[in-house]
Amino acid sequence: MATRKLIYDVGDRPKFKNLLLYAFQMLLAILAATVAVPTIIGLPSQIPAAILGAGVGTLVYILFTKGKSPIVISSSFAFLPALSTALAFGYMGILVGGLLAGAVYVVLAIVVKFAGTSWVNKLMPPVIIGPVVALIGLSLAPNAVADLMSANSTDPFASYNWIAIICGLITLFTVVICTVQNRFKSMKLIPFIIGIGAGYAAASIFTGIGIATNNTYLKVVDWTRLINSFSPVTIESFFSVPKISLVEGIKEMMTGVFSPEMSGATLLDGVGVGALALAFCPIAFVAFAEHLADHKNMSTIINHDLINDQPGLHRTLLGDGVGTMMGTACGICPNTSYGEGIACVALTRNASVATTFTTACICILLSFLSPFSLVLQTIPKCVMGGVCLALYGYISVSGLKMFKEVDLDDNANLLTVCVTLIAGIGGLVLIIPPFNTVIIKTFIGEATDPTVTTQVTGIMQIGSIATALILGILVYQLTRLIHRREKSRIADVNLEVKQEDYVRSYLKQFGNDRLTKVLLMFGFLHESVELTTAQLSNILRSKEMLNLRTAKELNEIIKLFELKGDTTGLTKQALINLIVKDCHDIDKKMPTGYLIK
Repeated sequence: MATRKLIYDVGDRPKFKNLLLYAFQMLLAILAATVAVPTIIGLPSQIPAAILGAGVGTLVYILFTKGKSPIVISSSFAFLPALSTALAFGYMGILVGGLLAGAVYVVLAIVVKFAGTSWVNKLMPPVIIGPVVALIGLSLAPNAVADLMSANSTDPFASYNWIAIICGLITLFTVVICTVQNRFKSMKLIPFIIGIGAGYAAASIFTGIGIATNNTYLKVVDWTRLINSFSPVTIESFFSVPKISLVEGIKEMMTGVFSPEMSGATLLDGVGVGALALAFCPIAFVAFAEHLADHKNMSTIINHDLINDQPGLHRTLLGDGVGTMMGTACGICPNTSYGEGIACVALTRNASVATTFTTACICILLSFLSPFSLVLQTIPKCVMGGVCLALYGYISVSGLKMFKEVDLDDNANLLTVCVTLIAGIGGLVLIIPPFNTVIIKTFIGEATDPTVTTQVTGIMQIGSIATALILGILVYQLTRLIHRREKSRIADVNLEVKQEDYVRSYLKQFGNDRLTKVLLMFGFLHESVELTTAQLSNILRSKEMLNLRTAKELNEIIKLFELKGDTTGLTKQALINLIVKDCHDIDKKMPTGYLIK
């Protein structure tokens, strides 16, 4: 696959002022998803902790990969169902869950180190990985579109706001123009900063008009939290320490007192650890596929195989696993490699690990600086939605490009892609076990109210992308198994025909020495080839053999072999020994050494 030339390669280091600019752009690219995870699980106050965890996790990842991979790791959406279980045990539940998830990565890294990566490629070839990468982008598409249409205001129509759509499209078209133009190199390197800046400026103008005219529909930007942080002005208005899982979890276990945001939680015990293992570990195995897909995607962008070459899959897994442990301990949720960061590298053609390193450092710094963190949180959803249309779209297209060389005329490949895409896009999830009071009562025969519906819950929920991946692997392996058996059967039939043809042709090439001909006939076959007596009888009854022996002699030989049974295979050496025994008194001139050839 043809790749575009990078402006900054993995080992390149831009000038310091440019480096800060590029790193800030990378931060903006991952910001929306990073802050979304703590918001979704009901802990919006822990956004600074999520940013801190992303910075720490990325630094750990860079350390383990020896600075060879420019990937950012941050808050993972895959673990959202598991985090719901963890919240029942407070911050300690989140901490232990993150440690368990990271441990799975570490175990997989050890396996890959000693077993190699060939089994991974066989288990998840491009025909599976490609659709999964595409699904990562497609699954995020509704979020991007919903954000594009939303305003950060209290207006009743905030979820669908034409002013928000206009600001989002201004952002999108600015990004497009900066990316495709070739006149200004600097604009190609920071299209997202320019796009977000243009969208934010437009949104601020509309919001200013809305404030002046008291029109809530025009208020796209919400500066309330930023303003309230300075009322009154305290040290926390400028500097604050995020609540991190490690510290808060230890406090909970020592005092038995939970933070206000964790009201209703219980202390973690052995049963709780088991529940967390069931919730986090299976998802970590599935997230391994996303890890593999992201690194294959990045490999095509930087034109260097990160999986089979340096740093190697075992190191990327270690970096992601230990990064997840440290990111959770210092933050609020497990981490994963970010497609948004990969898309940013691809669109800007800046693969410098120095940029990734600086991004991680900025994340750590901003998590302690309240004003900067709050300013970033005031960026309207519609503006980030405009950026994400391009980012998520690139993730989807890069997945489709991964299997463009796959032969889709082969039904095995076609069905694998079909099942994977439709299961993922359709939102098929697996809830294990499916706890539902109506289902349970119906199962045991108790009467239920048909008008009552309850949500199905369980200890573990496998998301749509993970489910699609599992189905894709099962379909692919099933079709490969059928193909292998079909090919083996056809090969056996062809081998039988070829063996008889070879024997007949060889019989014609030598003189009148009957024993020589018979030995050459079987000597031509490979040592491991076995002939059934039915095949052997066909050969012995051939016209060529009739020219060498009388019918009576042939019948005796056929009887000799048929005593072994029609389904018994005879190896070359066994055949030679039997023929030699039968022909010993016919031709004594044959050298003994040849008989055991």
